[in-house]
Amino acid sequence: MLSVVSGQWPVAASLNVEVWEQRREPIAMDDERRTTNKPRRLIAARDDDRPLYLNTQGFRVGCKEEVLQVKEKDKLVEEVRIRDLSHVALFGNIQISTQAIQALCEQEIPVTYFSMGGWFYGITRGHTLKNVFLRMEQFRLARDETMCVSLARQFVHGKIRNHRTLLMRNHLEPPEPTLLKLKRASEDALAAASIEELLGIEGAAASQYFQQFSGMVKIANDVADPAEQRSGDDTQQLAFNFNFTNRNRRPPTDPVNAMLSLAYSMLTKDCTLAALAVGFDPYIGFYHQPRFGRPALGLDLMEEFRPLVAESTVLSCINNRVVTQKDFVRAGEAVNLTAAGRKRFFQMYEQRMSSLITHPLFDYKVSYRRALELQARLLAKALTGEIAEYVPLLTR
Repeated sequence: MLSVVSGQWPVAASLNVEVWEQRREPIAMDDERRTTNKPRRLIAARDDDRPLYLNTQGFRVGCKEEVLQVKEKDKLVEEVRIRDLSHVALFGNIQISTQAIQALCEQEIPVTYFSMGGWFYGITRGHTLKNVFLRMEQFRLARDETMCVSLARQFVHGKIRNHRTLLMRNHLEPPEPTLLKLKRASEDALAAASIEELLGIEGAAASQYFQQFSGMVKIANDVADPAEQRSGDDTQQLAFNFNFTNRNRRPPTDPVNAMLSLAYSMLTKDCTLAALAVGFDPYIGFYHQPRFGRPALGLDLMEEFRPLVAESTVLSCINNRVVTQKDFVRAGEAVNLTAAGRKRFFQMYEQRMSSLITHPLFDYKVSYRRALELQARLLAKALTGEIAEYVPLLTR
């Protein structure tokens, strides 16, 4: 079994098997439905479920009774009790047995699949989605253009507001013109008349934001450890730096974009799991329109959390030197984290997801992971008429 070290993240050293403590907070709700401007307080219980990340290529996951066994060839690497897990994330060429999948499905523990570079492929989970009435409302209202625009305004407004807050908190000298443009864009989002108009507002605001992103990177590229310079790395490896000029993807061509893409992929996974936990169909969205294989509702919920979780994780990795230039490799035009770099990145991501904040609506402390589920439940209340409108999570 993995041992839990008090006060630290329990990580299996050098094995690329990571299990972190987190708090899951099931939401206690009654069946009463009424329209009000403020939702009833959601009370969150706590337990000790943890996510399991498997990152080493060639690992095989099996099941013996109620324990997952992780093996490399015929060697047992680690054992983890199924009842201790919240979900299992597999990156790249990792095999999982039918028996293990069945055992996880019986316990309603989802398995998520990623490419080695972090592309989110999909989910395997059980079939106890009992809230059919919520999904009926979701399907009905997803065809209602007025409802789609109303919800999309809030998603985009929340994203732009949180982008502005992140710049104000972390930029060395936050440029006043950019802050003013983002403030105006967040207000324009609330007055947008169509999805197309919102896409334009969001795109322009994102352009303004990413033009200033390098100002939040507070590490010089010439401060690499001299020991690293003498470690025998080749010239191409030493050429990596954390300069950021623009957002690019598919594939990301520099270290900052590589980490942003991985963080967004991880956040998409967690938002999709939050939507499923509440009873939604994650593929039917309101701002992101349906597309084959795309978890549109997960992407909707993700908008306001991009700066709060994904971009904050990337900045923490760089500014705290958790990830350095030596942790990247190039394959053609694409740049990806090494296995060791991904392991440390996962640690920082989970640390961010487990950070406690005071929820602005309910005024009690929750982790970001639980805040995702709370926002999904607020969206459910908006769809079923219990509250007048969805309220995005905004930080100050």
